[in-house]
Amino acid sequence: MQIVYVLLSMLVVFSPAALVAQAPPAKAEIVMVAGCLREQAAGEWRVVNATDPKPSTANAPAAADLPAVPVVGKNQFQLIGVAIFDLPAHKDHTVVLKGLLIPAKPLSRLNITSVTMVAPTCAAAR
Repeated sequence: MQIVYVLLSMLVVFSPAALVAQAPPAKAEIVMVAGCLREQAAGEWRVVNATDPKPSTANAPAAADLPAVPVVGKNQFQLIGVAIFDLPAHKDHTVVLKGLLIPAKPLSRLNITSVTMVAPTCAAAR
């Protein structure tokens, strides 16, 4: 019985220190990317030829943030959280997307919070 008491005492002593030593989880970053919206399979969407993500807010972009012409970047993102957006209406269009960036290999994901069409076509990939 005394051994159990000693072990429980050690847990109480060491547990707070173990909790303090743990690093907090990484904070998800809200970003904006522009690229070509493509449907890979039924209900599976990606933005391809996308620009590098840049820090942003979750709100729809201001007019000044929208590119004037279709853009071509080197990135690709799997889109999630798409059910509330009418993505088929923007298929094969240049769009600006905002959302939570979820870095992953081989393909990062973007949990989208806004979709804005920039052009009714996509620029040819470089």
